[in-house]
Amino acid sequence: MDTTPAPLRDTDDSMRLATLPVRALLRRPPVTVSPDTPIRDAARLMRDERVSSLLVVHQDQLIGLVTDRDLRNRVLAADRDPQTAVVDIATTAVQTVDVTDHAFDALLLMARLNVHHVPVMEDTRVIGVITATDLQRQQSNAAVNLAGALYAQDSLDGLVQISTRIGELQRQLAAAGTPAHAAGRLVSAMTDALTARLLQLGEARLGSPPVPYAWVAAGSQARNEQTAKSDQDNCLVLDDAYNPTAHGPYFEQLARWVCDGLNACGYVYCPGEMMAMTATWRQPLARWRAYFRQWIEQPEPKALMLTCVFFDQRFVYGERALLDTLRTEVLQRTPGQRIFLAHMVSNALSHQPPLGWLGGLHTIRGGKHDGTIDLKHSGIVPIIDLARVYALAGGILAVSTRERLQAAASSGEITPERTRDLIDALDFLAQLRIQHQARLLAEGRPADNYLRLDELSDLERRHLKDAFAVVKDLQGVLERRYVAGRF
Repeated sequence: MDTTPAPLRDTDDSMRLATLPVRALLRRPPVTVSPDTPIRDAARLMRDERVSSLLVVHQDQLIGLVTDRDLRNRVLAADRDPQTAVVDIATTAVQTVDVTDHAFDALLLMARLNVHHVPVMEDTRVIGVITATDLQRQQSNAAVNLAGALYAQDSLDGLVQISTRIGELQRQLAAAGTPAHAAGRLVSAMTDALTARLLQLGEARLGSPPVPYAWVAAGSQARNEQTAKSDQDNCLVLDDAYNPTAHGPYFEQLARWVCDGLNACGYVYCPGEMMAMTATWRQPLARWRAYFRQWIEQPEPKALMLTCVFFDQRFVYGERALLDTLRTEVLQRTPGQRIFLAHMVSNALSHQPPLGWLGGLHTIRGGKHDGTIDLKHSGIVPIIDLARVYALAGGILAVSTRERLQAAASSGEITPERTRDLIDALDFLAQLRIQHQARLLAEGRPADNYLRLDELSDLERRHLKDAFAVVKDLQGVLERRYVAGRF
């Protein structure tokens, strides 16, 4: 079977450190104590917070730094009273770096001073600490090395531990200004590697598969557009030699192992159960052919709303030809199916940009996300839906949204000028999203898609309105082409 994912390419580590901002290294808010805190309490705080240093702060001013080495050399070895104030053992002549400095500057400072901890400042306020370990991780967090680390694990516990670095990778990519489509491709590649390793471990536990299969990513992973906030969408396409009685238990266990493993690694179960561990989505090729034939030729609006995720599919592991055969046949059927396309457009119109009649931005009112804009469902998903319709109408094999839009311009489904507008809108919205998520992760909060307008400059707000206006305009074009007067 063809089980080797495409190799990842990476840049030189020194060049990356020279361009990576210090901000990208910050993994959590600083852990601070007041100058009069007893040494014993400071040591307990370091243990509880699992940190190797503390910042001594008074009235928001940095006074000094205490490390685990200070506790060893200046307290235990010196037989000092643990009730002594922590400021007495702190290093008070502290060298710092600015949040806008580059990682290479911090590395040089540590080498010059022979220190392993450097506080990070934003104006006059300390916002965190970076360590020599953080800098060393840059090599292990590089995409190619991170993928290698995933493949080196021989247990689920090991994969869970290594998978935490995927979020760190996204933060670094965002802080380094990596384009959203490139960051999405790298993050998705890490999910591919994690999935493939789970399948390898699953086969080691269960034995060789009784018939060939293709593990298929759907949704954002298939489009190479994953971010740190992703659930899992996947399915299994089995060879037609599959026998439910003889082979069913094997593939049920394999799918459960992989989906449970992905969930343990932070890729939560799909709320709609669009996963290979659901029997409906673990079927032989002939059954998948029947699914798509019914969806296309006898479309049901509610069914299409739930299953449109499977019109975005990409091979991850196993026998690639199974999926290639299916996708080729599907895209031979969809062009010219106007009733099917009308239903797809109608479903796509359920996600509308938050613009008022006069072009003003409308935020969510009430509830947990009051005063925010949902960047995903109000901005990015409508573009994904438009690109999917263009691809299905034009029989386009591309899966990623950006590549679908580029191919649609060549096929005549959309003009080159409108294509550029949509791609610009997608890039802007996606970049806002990953930067927003990176900020939340750096603050120790879970990533989400809900942006407050006060996070934006006036110029960014104007660009946001322009992006939404482009999407709304092209939704109107498709509505008039396929839906108007039909339902």
